[in-house]
Amino acid sequence: MATVAIPAAKWSWESPYTQVRTSNSLDADVQLVERCLSGQEAAWEDLVKVHTRRVYSICYRFTNSDPEAQDLTQDVFLRVFKNLRSFRAGEGLFVVWLTRLTRNLLIDHYRRTRMERATESIEDQVTALEENTAAIARTDGMVAGREASELLQAALQKLSPELRETVILRDLEELEYREIAQILNVPEGTVKSRLNRGRAELAKVLRRQKIRI
Repeated sequence: MATVAIPAAKWSWESPYTQVRTSNSLDADVQLVERCLSGQEAAWEDLVKVHTRRVYSICYRFTNSDPEAQDLTQDVFLRVFKNLRSFRAGEGLFVVWLTRLTRNLLIDHYRRTRMERATESIEDQVTALEENTAAIARTDGMVAGREASELLQAALQKLSPELRETVILRDLEELEYREIAQILNVPEGTVKSRLNRGRAELAKVLRRQKIRI
């Protein structure tokens, strides 16, 4: 399998997922998976091309590191390549399956490096991931300039991983509450609660930095 090419990020703080997910695009995912499983190399390249930006974005928002996010994105697609046969089209959307796989790899990553992050538990890391995502989307287009963008990303890192994760999946990835609940394996009510808490916490951090939202 060829190495996944991931261009270095130049963050403009525009939501990378402005396109609407239509039934045609969902059907296209299933068709790509079927072609991959039939051994078509071009189909694998297309699958990676379509979903790399989504996976990289989740990894970057969580780690706040471009090199680390690129490495993790490579790992995600390697895991996808090895486990693609476990995807069942009749049991859910491919994007939900892929996002759950990405999240699980991120958790594994932080378990391996928890000694380097002794001040933050794995549960806290997952919480922050949820909070960061939702809050960024609410501030898209409201914070201008590279310096402000950097301040915003720094503010997101102050959120717990659990809240950051929910915010990313809802406000950046634009997933439905039902889909997020499936990925996180929690009730929809818990998703909404974490989302509200994440947005509120991010707003507090930004206000302390004197950034209007």
